[in-house]
Amino acid sequence: MQATSNILMIRPVAFGFNEQTAGSNAFQNKSAEQADTQQKALQEFDGFVQLLRDNGVNVIVVNDTAEPHTPDSIFPNNWVSFHEDGNVYLYPMQAENRRLERRKDVIRDLQETFNVDHITDLSRFENEHKFLEGTGSMVLDRENKIAYACLSPRTDADVLRTFCEQSGYKAVLFDAFDAKGKAIYHTNVLMAVATKYVVICLESITDDEQLEAVIDAIESSGKEIINITFEQMNHFAGNMLEVHNQAGESLIVMSASAWNSLDDEQRETLSSYSKPVYADISTIETNGGGSARCMMAEVHLPAKY
Repeated sequence: MQATSNILMIRPVAFGFNEQTAGSNAFQNKSAEQADTQQKALQEFDGFVQLLRDNGVNVIVVNDTAEPHTPDSIFPNNWVSFHEDGNVYLYPMQAENRRLERRKDVIRDLQETFNVDHITDLSRFENEHKFLEGTGSMVLDRENKIAYACLSPRTDADVLRTFCEQSGYKAVLFDAFDAKGKAIYHTNVLMAVATKYVVICLESITDDEQLEAVIDAIESSGKEIINITFEQMNHFAGNMLEVHNQAGESLIVMSASAWNSLDDEQRETLSSYSKPVYADISTIETNGGGSARCMMAEVHLPAKY
């Protein structure tokens, strides 16, 4: 299954602009920082969780801790991924304060409900200054075992190769740039893979051979391409995630900013496949440089009961 109805989210206690990530994340906006950033982000987080639950999604909320200070803990998909074969992967993070987000107690708590057969810890690559920030760096086609990834300071080809060797995924690696020519920091801001479609900013891939390889991989997997513009990508229209509710209905989850950026045809196409679900998380987006998809770590682990 590409999508799951079980989502892990981390409730923030000290959310804010992270200086350590700003160098590679062009989506962060320091001028947006305010004294009440944490309180606004908390309100947005709680509203987002409630929206998902109202739509039948099982949201597992874990409270962040005040110490150590982790301003980006609201984005757990970067340090961990959970797989249907019972495997859990831990990832190497570029920013030192983001490495503190990795919490074994979160995995232990999940083991009360889900089967964890093996934990693969790739964080050792931090010693070599090589990084792979989970399902931010990779966008996974779980059904076809394809890991789409754009190279960046946070996404290293060697670590990706190691993940693929151990997980059975095939890498589709490419370079991607924003409208100003800067390398896009995470693949999941330019593309989202769902069961029957892929949302992607094709103009960010400037190498013709790489672009052809990406399109071929998507089309060979039988999915429709929904192309978005740079402007839409800048409103996090690529940062979507398909989830299922507990009735098995497909939902496509995004921010209000992403939804508002789409044109009528794009909305109609998405709605033909999935029910759109969107929330106002503008404080989180402008300060954190991530959006709805980044806030959700999908739990594909087999349930015990």
